[in-house]
Amino acid sequence: MNIEYEIRRSKKRKRLTINIERDRSIVVLAPENVSDERIKQVIDSKKQWIHEKLGHPQKYAPKPHAPGKEIISGESLYYLGRQYQVELLESSNDELVFDNKFLFPLQDKQKNMILLKKWYIKSAKEKIIPRARKFAKDLGVKAESIKIVDNKYRWGSCTTKNNINISWRLMQAPMFVIDYIIVHELAHLIEANHTPEFWNVVKAQLPKMEKAKLWLKENGQRIQEEL
Repeated sequence: MNIEYEIRRSKKRKRLTINIERDRSIVVLAPENVSDERIKQVIDSKKQWIHEKLGHPQKYAPKPHAPGKEIISGESLYYLGRQYQVELLESSNDELVFDNKFLFPLQDKQKNMILLKKWYIKSAKEKIIPRARKFAKDLGVKAESIKIVDNKYRWGSCTTKNNINISWRLMQAPMFVIDYIIVHELAHLIEANHTPEFWNVVKAQLPKMEKAKLWLKENGQRIQEEL
């Protein structure tokens, strides 16, 4: 069976690593001078490990779950780790208002889903980007850009051009989880690989690192799939 994979090379990277994303795509992170042939040899030698990872019963296999949240009065939505009630109102204003409740106009569900997504993105830009800049300053690193992106299967990424991308879906998670993803990606500007040094950098900034990882393991698929 052939294995399809994406190759991402970087001058900073010292070792070749294989990542299997939550959408089951395979990404090979490689130093710039490693040939395609060498990468194929490594992939072939890791076939059994890759198939085992793809068959992981929790992280990669789809779970039975209810359909996405209905935007109806009495329902609830997550924001920063807490649930807030939804209320639909007769209004000439076709905007979403948050006031310890999600106040939606009484209109088509799909239109309200679009409003909700826009609201999460706006909130993410207001809350996540300033925090990322502060953590970058604390770590003594410089990101070329910090952006909020519409990524369903990756919480964040650090590109080879030192750009930091964070998924707006994290606005459903508690702030300590958001901080973990921010610091995780910024730490890649110091150490490209997940070495002990990398994790020491993250943990030094975030004593709640393990708690954040556990929260994502238990709740990550839910907040990815509902919207």
